Amino acid sequence: MKRQRTHRATPNPFIVWTQLAVKTSEMMITSAQVIHHRAGRIVTAGALPSERDRREFTLMGQEKLEAVVESAQAVATRTIIIYTQIGTLGFRQLLNSTTGLMNFIASPAALLSASGQADLLRGAIDGSSAMASQLSSALARLAHHGLKPIHTRVTGNAKRLLGD
Repeated sequence: MKRQRTHRATPNPFIVWTQLAVKTSEMMITSAQVIHHRAGRIVTAGALPSERDRREFTLMGQEKLEAVVESAQAVATRTIIIYTQIGTLGFRQLLNSTTGLMNFIASPAALLSASGQADLLRGAIDGSSAMASQLSSALARLAHHGLKPIHTRVTGNAKRLLGD
């Protein structure tokens, strides 16, 4: 029983998760630098901050709210796409498994054949492992989409405030 692969190849989940880890690490290191810089400005400004300092302090809060809203929107949008993809993959896996089982049952010789049974099992396992791999990659990409607005703000602040 020959199976034709109909699912599209996705990137290795390890690579996608590693890219997310690198991006997260970069954001955390840059955040620490920006927080250190801004905390120093707050201390230096004292009880009567200048107009420039007041604008910067207001911008800090505004940026955080905007980043959270953009992040939530990105995650919600990506979640809808992922649900559609997972539903399609699950349905395709169901059809492939059912077709394989029906072909197996229709062939009396296959019922007794160890290789026929192995082919049926291999087809189910291959489909399930491909689906698990795609789900893992999709979740990493979901996290990446949610992180992107925050990462953009943090790295932009570092360039603007620290002169990198």
